[in-house]
Amino acid sequence: MSARVVLVDDHGMFRSGVRAELGASVEIVGEAATVGEAVARIRASAPDVVLLDVHMPDGGGLAVIAAVAAEVPDTRFLALSVSDAAEDVIAVIRAGARGYVTKTISAPELAEAINRVADGDVVFSPRLAGFVLDAFRDAPSSSPIDPELDLLTPRELEVLRLLARGYAYKEIAAELFISVKTVETHASNVLRKLQLSNRHQLTRWANERRLT
Repeated sequence: MSARVVLVDDHGMFRSGVRAELGASVEIVGEAATVGEAVARIRASAPDVVLLDVHMPDGGGLAVIAAVAAEVPDTRFLALSVSDAAEDVIAVIRAGARGYVTKTISAPELAEAINRVADGDVVFSPRLAGFVLDAFRDAPSSSPIDPELDLLTPRELEVLRLLARGYAYKEIAAELFISVKTVETHASNVLRKLQLSNRHQLTRWANERRLT
């Protein structure tokens, strides 16, 4: 069966071109031009692969991955970007993407990359793969482990950081594309897991660990 794909790019003509070039190789189940639209489409369709532009307004591909990755664990993200800069490649891979290809890729190669990512493979062009290998090679072999941080989910950690920076619940909800009620639930879970009583204690706890 063809991979089910949501196509995210802020240029309508480019999306149309990709859709036409891919033809029947994959099934396009949704398109989005903004981070907010992308989050809504991905939540609604839970695609196999999100073909994701890195540079868009409101945080781009990184913001999309951060908003929905934990909610759609079976969805994989493949970055498709005009940029081949090492910092862009490394940032999106660290965020959770399973591959990164540039917009110079041919249609058959792109279809193959999408289906490989859908099957669980990691896909890069040789030059971009070198960036990732270098980044992991140069990273410290070990880092201090904070057992309290390990108690928190990635989304709870995001909420914690924003709370510690002084964001209101409504602002956090807008930033992370979730409801205020969901923010309240995450905040309550954070306080409970860390055995803290209030926001002031949480802020001090985060500042001590340089999380803000």
